[in-house]
Amino acid sequence: MDIVILTDHRYVNPLEINDYNKNVLLEDELVSKALQKEGFKTTRVAWSDPEFDWSSTRYILFRSTWDYCDRFDEFSRWLNLVSQQTILLNSEGLVRWNLNKYYLKDLESKGVHCSPTIFINANEQTSLKHLYEIYGLDETVLKPAISGGARHTYRLQKNTFQEYEATFQELLLTESMLLQPFQYNIVTQGEISMVLIDGRYTHAVLKLAKEGDFRVQDDFGGTVHQYNATKEEIAFAEKAINACSPKPIYARVDIFKDNEGMIALAELELIEPELWFRNNPSAADKLAKAIKKL
Repeated sequence: MDIVILTDHRYVNPLEINDYNKNVLLEDELVSKALQKEGFKTTRVAWSDPEFDWSSTRYILFRSTWDYCDRFDEFSRWLNLVSQQTILLNSEGLVRWNLNKYYLKDLESKGVHCSPTIFINANEQTSLKHLYEIYGLDETVLKPAISGGARHTYRLQKNTFQEYEATFQELLLTESMLLQPFQYNIVTQGEISMVLIDGRYTHAVLKLAKEGDFRVQDDFGGTVHQYNATKEEIAFAEKAINACSPKPIYARVDIFKDNEGMIALAELELIEPELWFRNNPSAADKLAKAIKKL
């Protein structure tokens, strides 16, 4: 087999087809057909499949391994195994780096503007009360350093943050955490997700939170809309990609206007981002051609 399109077990052969997994299946089908047009033999496998021989494939293409956050130790062991048997796309080094949102520190040091972030290490002896006092915080967002789909993401306010102290302390026993200023423009203007293939912009979407929420993920009622990125936004995304080493073959750069009106990086998704090939099937063709050049 030339390329394994990697998913998680829920999406291999789902018994019930709904709008959510229908999109997953369609996205993977578009990628598979694009790869086949370039002469690759493909199959689709869950990363946690205990029977599959990973040495039997030339490449593994990460696509929808969305359960890795809930099975991180198992996923990490699997990553150790498969990285010795085949080639990962994106690369093993990028995957390991991108697993933990501490990568924001690296990007900031290379001139990529990110939301100001307080990084709190697992088992660090601190409290929300202490952090609020020493940093003079007001409204913030608390999230784990390793997470997806807004898992354990909370909006804290100056007069109510104490309600989350127990949750914070429980999470901190096993996880590093991030505390960031709440970004009001994400609520009013949304978050832009730009897709880059082989370092070049292909298309974008605008994600909007439902009324009364701040999370743009569709898991929480967020909606997705077609979006034409500006030259400034594209230049920002390309700068973020150029700060990575090695360069990713695919990436999703999530940006927003921060509280000062500047373009800022929300997240750089290099492992399992939704890439909305269904909005722009030619991007799947570009991905296949990029892989063929390797």
